[in-house]
Amino acid sequence: MSEVKLNLVDAERVLHGTIHGSFVDACVAALSAEPETIAELEVALARYHKLRDAENHFAWFSSIYLPTNTSSTNFGLAPDNPEPVHSLAAALDAEPWDAGIVVIDLAARIVAIDSLYSQPGPEGEVFFHDGQALTDIPILYRVPDDWLFVNSVDAYRWSRERRIRERAVKPACDLRPILFGRPLLEFIVNAYFSLPVERRTTLISPADVETDNNEAADEPLASEISAIHARWLLTPRADLRGESPRDVLLAQQDFIEFDLHTRSLQWSLQNEGPPCLSKDSFAYRFAGFGMHEWILYYDLVRHLLQSLFDLQSTADVRNAESVNEILATLEQIETEWLESPQPDLDGRIPAILIDNERKRLPQALRPRDMIIDEDCPACQMFGDETSPLGMGVGFWHLDGCNMDDDFAFSSFKTRQEWEVENRRREEFNREFNRKWAEREQRIARGEPLEPDPFFDPEPFDFEAG
Repeated sequence: MSEVKLNLVDAERVLHGTIHGSFVDACVAALSAEPETIAELEVALARYHKLRDAENHFAWFSSIYLPTNTSSTNFGLAPDNPEPVHSLAAALDAEPWDAGIVVIDLAARIVAIDSLYSQPGPEGEVFFHDGQALTDIPILYRVPDDWLFVNSVDAYRWSRERRIRERAVKPACDLRPILFGRPLLEFIVNAYFSLPVERRTTLISPADVETDNNEAADEPLASEISAIHARWLLTPRADLRGESPRDVLLAQQDFIEFDLHTRSLQWSLQNEGPPCLSKDSFAYRFAGFGMHEWILYYDLVRHLLQSLFDLQSTADVRNAESVNEILATLEQIETEWLESPQPDLDGRIPAILIDNERKRLPQALRPRDMIIDEDCPACQMFGDETSPLGMGVGFWHLDGCNMDDDFAFSSFKTRQEWEVENRRREEFNREFNRKWAEREQRIARGEPLEPDPFFDPEPFDFEAG
């Protein structure tokens, strides 16, 4: 018993047919690309299952178009389409086959699995199919948290209408025009002018001040910039549907990071990059924010705030003309920063890094890019892509080590999580310092030391592997 009846549903049509159960597992894994249509699911499947001869994976499936309102029971004709239009209930083929039945509804984000072959869940592993057979290359996957998994067609039917309504209440939208656009610039300009004039005039860039201690002179300005930045991130906004910029920026970070991680693993195993998201896809157009965009956004806001304080023309006057001039200047500064190579990024361009993350493309490194000592013969050998001993592909990451150590700039969703981690870190540091002091005292007294995994990790056993 290895085949199942598979129903694929989107807002316009239903496809149904019989197919091997392992292919259903790949379909579930492909939901990690957030397909909204059957056509997008077809494209996403290429990461897990290559085509062989057929035009597409579902070439022999029956296709039935749905009316605009899929809860309707009317029959008719779809506009400009000669095929009959049915209600969803009539279009769905609910008769199990062989090992069972599966429904994947992209419009409602529901997976119903009643199968003896397998029970794929929201997170798991599938093996890559090269178009001829399954390989031994595992691909981890995770689908977005808003997908519902049920164990019967009846449970799917009970849930669908409610899920459609829930998604209609909060339709997908790209919030980058707010986070990167005029709302951001207006917020920081208003925050600047909200400062008392005396305060503004004292917060001059250290580059313009002659002092023996530039670090001390910079501290008040850095503190003010950090405070304005934190207020922007933590303030709920009506144009963000009541959420704060920080809420929006972190909402999908874990999911996107996991997907990029699995793509890096797959690239390493297959020696070729897995397919990315199309710029026309739902997932790209309404993409959440990954770790790289979160960190680059931090750097951008800091750059804009520093630039604002450096604009001497803003020091004494505020009127409509001057504010518009400031906003236009900041827009230009933002564009130049996003589209120019940045020394802190090894010459990489922030806009390209952000776009690659939206496409779910890991930042790959060639072997020669990973060479530390170019004069080292062994390093040169490892960096030679044509050498059998050459290293494989590597990957470049940002880790946010330059970000302020405050909740607003952390990746923790709640302040409670951040406080728990801080306490854990403080306890670890105290324990480390206590053991280190005790160890130093014993060494000073000439006492023998027992192996301590805290300081003396066990040597690697090459024979055991």
